[in-house]
This record gives sequence, structure tokens and C-alpha cells, in this order.
Amino acid sequence: MFYEPKDGHGLPHNPFNAIVTPRPIGWISSRGAGGGDNLAPYSFFNAVAYHPPQVMFASTAAKSDRDFGKDSTANIRDTGYFCVNIVEFAAKDVMNVTSGGLPAGEDEFVKAGIEKAECNLIPCSRVANAPASLECRMTEIVTLKGETNYLVLGEVIGVHMREDCLVDGMFDVTRFQPLTRLGYRDYSVIKDVFSLARPDD
Repeated sequence: MFYEPKDGHGLPHNPFNAIVTPRPIGWISSRGAGGGDNLAPYSFFNAVAYHPPQVMFASTAAKSDRDFGKDSTANIRDTGYFCVNIVEFAAKDVMNVTSGGLPAGEDEFVKAGIEKAECNLIPCSRVANAPASLECRMTEIVTLKGETNYLVLGEVIGVHMREDCLVDGMFDVTRFQPLTRLGYRDYSVIKDVFSLARPDD
């Protein structure tokens, strides 16, 4: 099968996000300019640079009670800060609760019963028990092609790591089993890890 996205795919559901998988999930916390915390998962998320460390996530929808995409993008535009919380398998259900479209200003931490902690360097809450959290200063928001597509780029200026995830000086993902997004309503969990030596090692 071949299709051109501009002409449609003719299938019951869009296969695009099922093809580009697995994708890490950025559980983005932000705070509005007037206060009030927000927490939402984004599967168009990844790290994009080492020095300085930088991440990105994309928001691809709008809310009727916001003038700039969703709560996350509006908050980050207004304050310049956000935090990326890493999602573990054990948090899959509460993460899913935070994916709902709550009214602007309603706190997903409270709605899902998630313990929050204050970030060290930025005015934002983080998921207290996340395996890792990345405190970020927004560097740029890029308006992408399409009606409500925004790419948020940020520099990581502070890193939290849960102590039980540190083994022999390394951050060990097998200790928490990262949750990943597949297509449609499907997710996966990373359990099997192996290493490969590079040819120039």
C-alpha cells in the first residue's frame, strides 16, 4: 500500500503515528503566569542535543478556552519554563488521567492524585516520584505547518533522578521500565535492554 497524506489513507484510523514507534512520552508540567499547575503527556517528544542538553515536544491540538494551542503551550509561552517528567510503567494509569481535556486552570496533579514537588531552578511543579525530571528553560516555540501545531524547544538547566534508578553510577532504565507510545491507543513498556559496541569503540 502507498498513500499520499494530502489525499488521505482510506483506512479506519490514521497509520502515521503507528509507523513512527515507539516514542518516549514527555509528561510536561507547566505553571500559568497567574499560578496554577498543569500536567499533560506528549508522545511527540525527544531529546535533541547534548551540549547544552536540549529537548523538544510538539503539541498538535487546540482548546476552546486557550488562545494558543493547549494549556501547556500557552503556559510555556507566558512563563518561559516547563518540566519534563519521565513516565514509568507503574504510572501508566495516572498518566492517562492527565491526558484528559480539563478546563484551563484545573490542576491535573490534583485530578489524578499525583504528588507534586517544586522544581529547584524554575517556577514549576514536577512529578515528585518520577524516575527523572528535567527542568527546562524554553528557548523557542516554532509554529509548524498546520492549524494548531507547535514545536516547543527547551534547554535542560536542572536534572532530578530518583535514587533507586542510579546503579553503579549509571541511570538504569530497567529499574523503572519506561512507558512508550505506539499508535492509536496502544502503549508499550521497555523491559529488555542490550548493548552494542560501536565500530570505533
